Amino acid sequence: MTKQLYVIAAVCLWLLSACQSSTYKYEAVYKDLPFDMPRVEAPKFPDRKVNLADFGAVGNGEELCTAAFAKAIDTLAEKGGGHLIVPAGVWFTGPIVLKSNIDLHLEKGAVILFSPDVDLYPLVETVFEGLDTRRCQSPVSGRNLENVAITGEGAIDGNGHYWRPLKREKVTEGVWKQTIARGGVYKRPTYWFPYPQTLKGDTISNMNVPQNLKTEEEWQSVRHFLRPVMVSLIECKNVWLQGVIFQNSPAWNLHPLMCENVLIEEVQVRNPSYAQNGDGLDLESCKNALIVNSTFDVGDDGICLKSGKDEDGRRRGRVCENVVVDGCTVFKGHGGFVVGSEMSGGVRNVSVSNCQFLGTDVGLRFKSKRGRGGVVENIWIRNIAMMDIPTEPITFNLYYGGKSAVEVLESGEKVPAKVEPLPVDETTPCFRNI
Repeated sequence: MTKQLYVIAAVCLWLLSACQSSTYKYEAVYKDLPFDMPRVEAPKFPDRKVNLADFGAVGNGEELCTAAFAKAIDTLAEKGGGHLIVPAGVWFTGPIVLKSNIDLHLEKGAVILFSPDVDLYPLVETVFEGLDTRRCQSPVSGRNLENVAITGEGAIDGNGHYWRPLKREKVTEGVWKQTIARGGVYKRPTYWFPYPQTLKGDTISNMNVPQNLKTEEEWQSVRHFLRPVMVSLIECKNVWLQGVIFQNSPAWNLHPLMCENVLIEEVQVRNPSYAQNGDGLDLESCKNALIVNSTFDVGDDGICLKSGKDEDGRRRGRVCENVVVDGCTVFKGHGGFVVGSEMSGGVRNVSVSNCQFLGTDVGLRFKSKRGRGGVVENIWIRNIAMMDIPTEPITFNLYYGGKSAVEVLESGEKVPAKVEPLPVDETTPCFRNI
């Protein structure tokens, strides 16, 4: 009898385990994963809903809804969280600051359209391209949050074309004429900037970071140059982006930084092919991230892993680790799946599978340079379909100078046959086990 009870108990435990595993939506993605990684799940939110329109917002694309968004989020947060419902309509707004335990849910037909008025976006301390710096506040931001989501069937538009400079050779005659009709200034006849301050910032910058700014007045003088990423989530835990279209960002589109447990599923990330710094997803120094069944069509790298740049990145010491990318499609972009060039904190334990890269400059792009340091290791890539790749399916460029692979190809730029030998130290980047 005791033996029979033992067998029955064992069978029950096995059935319970099987049922639990089968209920996880992405169990097949985790099958045969070559490293240990916890299941990344969507966060749970209180069953509480508020409607943006109930806080005085008008979805006509003209009236500013910034105060209504803030009031709705504060109200939900004070009650312990829930879902902020954005109904169909065009909701014109300044920056939105998220809080813990809140799901920003866009219903079908809803568009959150951000104002191009730079004065609405104050300068804030942040990280851009791996360096500690200042930029304009992001249209959507959150810092030190738990359980935060942007979900639904609507779209978020950053009005990025009002922020970005434009190179004549990247666009049609019609787009060029339409753009320069807004005014602006020129660095040269074929390089347009929307504001004099934007041009000034470009002139004094090294790789998008202004140099030698000491006073607040000096920073404010180049404020228009300091384009923000559209969605900035810093030091957040349990992040969920699902179903929404993210498009037309001032700089990068999605930038989770130093976050843990990140689920990105079924999103569309779009920028014009000519969008300067128009990356799709830059996952930086994050731990446990699952990116699945999403589409990217952008002006720079599609899906990119980073971990800080040079001394700032090494000092931060936050590895980007335990990342799974599956079932994603990248159309235009400098690279389909990319690591670097800011990888000074290291990147490890990454699986990329069952993806399509259709028309990206490069399929798989690894980039760094001397001075970065950092170790990129344990990267598994399989079942990638590539088509219409104008340069190479796979590139390792450890002399990266800021140009896309197409720009390097067209310029005829070559790595010198003889490179000065230097000792290996903490500034030497390392790529291994790929």
